[in-house]
Formats: sequence, C-alpha cells, structure tokens
Amino acid sequence: MASMLLLTVALDSEDNQSTMASTTKSQQVKSNFANHPYVQQATRAVQSQVKSLDAELSKYPALREVEAKTKIPKAYGVLGLGALSVLLIFFNLFGLAQPVSNLIGWGLPAYLSIKALESPSTNDDKQWLTYWIVYGTFNLIESVALRPILYWVPFYFVFKSVFIVWLFLPSTRGAEILYFNVLRPLAVNVNRPAPVASSTTSASRPVDASTAQTTGYNANAGSTVTDNTPTL
Repeated sequence: MASMLLLTVALDSEDNQSTMASTTKSQQVKSNFANHPYVQQATRAVQSQVKSLDAELSKYPALREVEAKTKIPKAYGVLGLGALSVLLIFFNLFGLAQPVSNLIGWGLPAYLSIKALESPSTNDDKQWLTYWIVYGTFNLIESVALRPILYWVPFYFVFKSVFIVWLFLPSTRGAEILYFNVLRPLAVNVNRPAPVASSTTSASRPVDASTAQTTGYNANAGSTVTDNTPTL
C-alpha cells in the first residue's frame, strides 16, 4: 500500500515537472516571438496607424459620443465594424453582401457630405461632389451594362467595396483621380463647340493676268484698284 502511494506521488511529481517545463518553454517561445525585431516593428506600425485613425475619427462628434457611452475606443469600434463587413461581404452571409456594399457606398459618404455642407470650408464640398459624380457614373454603368456579367464574377462585391472605399478615402481620393483623368476629358470633348469655317477672301482666289492688268490688281497688297484711264 505504501509503495502504491509512493508510486502515485512520484507520477504526480513527474507530471507537475513536465507541465512546468512545457509552460516555461511556451512562455519562452512567446517571449522570443514578441521580442523579435520584425514583430516589434510591425507592432509599432499597427499602433501608429490605430492612433492616426483614432485622431481622424475624433473629428466626428457622433463617434465621440458613441465612445463615451460604450467605453469602446473609436478606432477599435470602426475596425470591428469593418471586419464584420468584410466577413459579410466576402462570404455573403445571409445574402447581405450587396446591401452592405451599397451601404458602404452611400451611408458614410452621405453623412460626411452633410458635414461638409455645414462646414465653412469649400474644399470638402468639392471632394464629396466629385465622389458623387464618379459613384453615380459607376452605378449607371453597373446597372445598365455590366450587371448581367459582373454578378457572376466570384467575390464581385468584395472588389466593389474595396473600389468604393478607395474612391472616398481622404488618403487615396480615388474619385478625384478618375474624374480628372477619365470623366472630365470626356465631358470637355462632348461640350467642345464645332469649329467655324473661315470665309474665303479675294486674295485666296486666283486672278487672271488680263484682269489684273485692266483692273490694276496688286498681288502683293492683295487689293484691287480700278483703272479709270480712258482708252484711245
């Protein structure tokens, strides 16, 4: 009986030692991974981007109120909603890929357009007016010409959502790029007036030699002088 107890204690001791050894090893692996220079550099880059996003989101009072009520940082809340939108669009969960994509296209831009109209600056008005021109043109092309084709493309709404975000992000301003490089040249060519034909002058018409002698045509001056000398 005593030998059995000793054996049990020995086995428990070995199990505890192995558990402690595995825990120490896993902690060492985590520490080495966290202290790796590339990991630290990536962590600092992510933290910098989150701080920049939080500073940008602080410009909107509605987001500050939501942060105060929920105690969730604005940046993490927006990133969480973005991740949820990506999952809904990428996997088309509950058939919500198209509604979420359309909401991204007009929901946030509509709110920011209202804020731009209420602000005294005109730069943001120009930015959002340009966005709505490009977004409306894209919707027209999509609904009229490309819908029967594009809706069969895998992950179409993923690409559409990324394209829409590229259009209105302040850091990319894709709408302005498309407007000044594609839409504006087309509009200028359509509205350009037709050239007016120039009138024909007398200097451009050939003059007969005898007519030039009797009428006193001066080829260099491009004028005609009537000869009033009486004939003999």
